[in-house]
Amino acid sequence: MNTKAYAKAGVDVDLGNKVKSGIEAMVSKTRRPEVISSVGGFGGLFLANFPQMKEPVLVSSVDGVGTKLKVAGLLNRHDTIGEDLVNHCINDIACIGAEPIFFLDYIGTSRLDPHMFKQILEGLTRACAAANCALIGGETAQMPGIYHGSDYDLVGCIVGVVDRAQMIDGKANINVGDKIIGLPSTGLHTNGYSLARELIFNKLSMRVGDLIPGQRTKETIGQALLRTHVSYLPDIRALRAAGVELKGIAHITGGGLIDNLPRVLPETMDAEIKLGSWTISPLFKFLASTAGVPDSELYQVFNMGIGMTIVVREDQVKKALETVKGKIIGEIVPGEGVVKLVKKK
Repeated sequence: MNTKAYAKAGVDVDLGNKVKSGIEAMVSKTRRPEVISSVGGFGGLFLANFPQMKEPVLVSSVDGVGTKLKVAGLLNRHDTIGEDLVNHCINDIACIGAEPIFFLDYIGTSRLDPHMFKQILEGLTRACAAANCALIGGETAQMPGIYHGSDYDLVGCIVGVVDRAQMIDGKANINVGDKIIGLPSTGLHTNGYSLARELIFNKLSMRVGDLIPGQRTKETIGQALLRTHVSYLPDIRALRAAGVELKGIAHITGGGLIDNLPRVLPETMDAEIKLGSWTISPLFKFLASTAGVPDSELYQVFNMGIGMTIVVREDQVKKALETVKGKIIGEIVPGEGVVKLVKKK
């Protein structure tokens, strides 16, 4: 059979159709009753019916996973990167109190690799199913000349819903004296990889199979960097079920504690973070010692072991810590809406 001209130019439409033919079976595990469309249409359809809410508010967010994709490529393992993306997006809208309802993805690549595509989709569907979030649509683009070699990009858009009365608004609700609880991250999650890769692979000439210096386990650099981004939705659901008032939530992503906590702070208050109040993992210690930069930059580039912060009243700290695995890492003090890093006494 003669190769079609478009395929010779780098875009194999027939291969794309063949690969996509197996999508419906995979995404069916994420289906919700409100989904009234099937895979392959021009748009995903979701019946917006929320009888349990008085004033349902739709909450949307879009994000990617950055250059963590490069690490996945080095390891030739792509089955968790989709999970990273979905969990990242879920956490973002959870900061406002929203429950996820549907998700859409974009995969852009120079050439379509069926095995890689299937792995990415496995991660997407696994995370969506775990959160009861319908994977309702997506786009797969073959773009030779824009993407090169085996490089690809992965982006997701999520839509959730929250009853207006249940929205979490730190700027309106946080008070001086409130405590800041930090929930642990598994690693870098989806931010800081450009600096981490520069330090590890360029400055130190390490490989993904090398062990992390100072770590007792035999986890490799590649394994540590590819650890899955945590979804904190189960923690937030548990805290609400326990009756804990969530006064403000910040997802610690790009910008670290330094830039993300201020997004929920009143203008007249600061978040005082006590360094040493949680254990720093060997990976972050290694990156810190290699980078040779001040704490102010480390805590702006990396999450440093804290993936989400939750602000609660002082009298609810005990109940909160009995409900989730976290630590008190600071408190709200008078100020001007910034984060202050202080040494723990």
